[in-house]
Amino acid sequence: MEIQSKTKKLVKILIGAAWIDGKIQPQERKYLHQIAKKEGIVEDPELRPWLYEFKPVVPAECHSWVREYLGPHPSSEDCRQLIEAISALLYSDGDIANEEAKLLIQLQLLVPDKEESGHFYTTALKAVQELYRRWITD
Repeated sequence: MEIQSKTKKLVKILIGAAWIDGKIQPQERKYLHQIAKKEGIVEDPELRPWLYEFKPVVPAECHSWVREYLGPHPSSEDCRQLIEAISALLYSDGDIANEEAKLLIQLQLLVPDKEESGHFYTTALKAVQELYRRWITD
C-alpha cells in the first residue's frame, strides 16, 4: 500500500473511531484536524464529509475500514500501530466510551503475537475497568 494511501486510510479509521460512540468529542475533533492537516489531507474530497461532520460514520463502516486496512492476516506491528493511533485519538478527550473500549479490545484480539501485545492489552483493560468503575459510581 503506498504511503499516501495508507495514511489516508488510517485517518479514515481514526474518524470512524471518533464517531463510534455516536458523536465526535471536541478534543477528538481537534486531534483529527491536527492529524489531517499534518498529513496534508485536511481538504481531501473523500474524507471531507466525515472530517467536517457533514456525514456520520456508523460503527459497521469503521469496522469495515479496519478490516480493509489490516487485511486478512495482519502483522503484530500493523495491529500495534493501529491500536496506538486509535488509542491516542480516543484518550485525547480523557474519557473512553463503551463502544471505544470495545473497539480497542477487538483490535487487541487481532494481534497475532500475544506476548508482544501485552502492554496494549493491559492499557485497554485498564480503560475498561475505569469505565466500569465510573459507571457503578454514577
